[in-house]
Amino acid sequence: MGVLRDHPELALFFCLAAGYLVGKLRVGPITLGGICGTLIVSLLIGTRHVSVDDDVKTVFFALFIFSLGYMAGPQFFANLNRSSLRFFALCLIELVCVLGIAYGLAKAFDLDVGTAAGILAGAATESAVVGTATEAIGKLSDLTSEQITQYQGHVATAYTVCYLFGLITIVLFTSQIMPMLLRINLADASRELWEKMRGGHAGLESDEREALPGMVGRTYLVTLADGRTVGDLESSLGGHITVEGVKRGSKLLTPSPGLELTLSDLVQIVGRRSAIIEAGREIGPETPAVPGLDTPLATSQVAVTEKATAGSTIDRLEKNHPEFRKDGVYITAVLRNDQHLPASGETVLQRGDILTLVGARGGLNKLVARIGAVVKNDSTDFVYIGFGIVAGSLLGQIVVKLGDVPMSLGTGGGCLISGLVFGWFRSRKQTFGAFPRRPRPRSRTWAWPSSSPVRGWRRGRRPGRCSSSTGRCCRSPGSPWCSSRRRSPSSSGGSC
Repeated sequence: MGVLRDHPELALFFCLAAGYLVGKLRVGPITLGGICGTLIVSLLIGTRHVSVDDDVKTVFFALFIFSLGYMAGPQFFANLNRSSLRFFALCLIELVCVLGIAYGLAKAFDLDVGTAAGILAGAATESAVVGTATEAIGKLSDLTSEQITQYQGHVATAYTVCYLFGLITIVLFTSQIMPMLLRINLADASRELWEKMRGGHAGLESDEREALPGMVGRTYLVTLADGRTVGDLESSLGGHITVEGVKRGSKLLTPSPGLELTLSDLVQIVGRRSAIIEAGREIGPETPAVPGLDTPLATSQVAVTEKATAGSTIDRLEKNHPEFRKDGVYITAVLRNDQHLPASGETVLQRGDILTLVGARGGLNKLVARIGAVVKNDSTDFVYIGFGIVAGSLLGQIVVKLGDVPMSLGTGGGCLISGLVFGWFRSRKQTFGAFPRRPRPRSRTWAWPSSSPVRGWRRGRRPGRCSSSTGRCCRSPGSPWCSSRRRSPSSSGGSC
């Protein structure tokens, strides 16, 4: 343990690794998860008097809360309307019940503020309450420094114990008790809902791909469509297919709407599978791929920024923009936050949704300018994200007094609001503020557990030596992981 005490950075990553290992342990259908496992390991390590600076926790906690708000911002503001009042009512009911139960237990059993806050966080499985409560306790003026340290340690302890029971209760209630009360088979009902959303197609596992993709390209030999024009052929199939190329002998022809097809022409068409099959019945037999006729299609991810598009279905969007069918552009995927939605005609689009468009490059560029902006997620925009976290931290420092009671959002509340606003503003035109979706979940995954060891270690702070020049308590000579706690004026390089 001496190595962990002298090098807290080792202890931090050891707790993360061991905590996630513990979190993978499965008891029946239940696993603890990485956060709870990290807290348990950190509490055990903390009993051996391992500690790091509290600023480490603050940095990771701010990143965790900001990431949550940044992801939820677009949908949060999109749902601020009359139809969402029922959800606000549900939130209010939950808030009153959870806080009332926690407050009642604290009064009935004479619990200190740290234990009460930990019970609230753990029983409700709301991890963010831990950081917010810990920060709030540190600002209580009527507590001594020893009481603050003790109560902050109680938050982590009570949270760890209650989180396990809260998790088990939620899992059993949602997966066993409620389906039994509603008399439904949860697995069958979930499968039916997903198939309905997918337009009758079952879902795929993460390592699976569609054997019969919805959008395909085929080449046909003209035998039945002799004398018909390209425009007539496309309109007869409802505009659901696009002629991308025509080869007559050794010549490649431009597939303009007025081009008349002749016997033995080779025609390449692109569209939905069902429409392609129907087109084959009107054109002639299918042929293998023809060299020189395979026209490349461009792919682009476009964020929906057009106001008129929000709330409309994919079918309505395609009708409002004839360029889809005229230029042969198709929507193949819809991404909302981190959820993949089916690209079926009934899917309702929201502002900030990311559409994957496939089609000829010319038509693709026209549509992008009309319905949204090309998503730029190649690299994180550290300028935008950094200023967002700074704004949230500054917002959390504002103190408003209600009588004699000082009220403030704290770092957690400030970064949450900042994340919501910055995420919403980014969704309006996603040409700036890139926060790639792969690093974003990782920032949530790492940021919160990384602050967990700091809370767990509170229970075992080890006396250090004070620097006579700075007055900062260091865990070991030359260690950069120093506490901001000042030594007393009467001490001279002694214990903090």
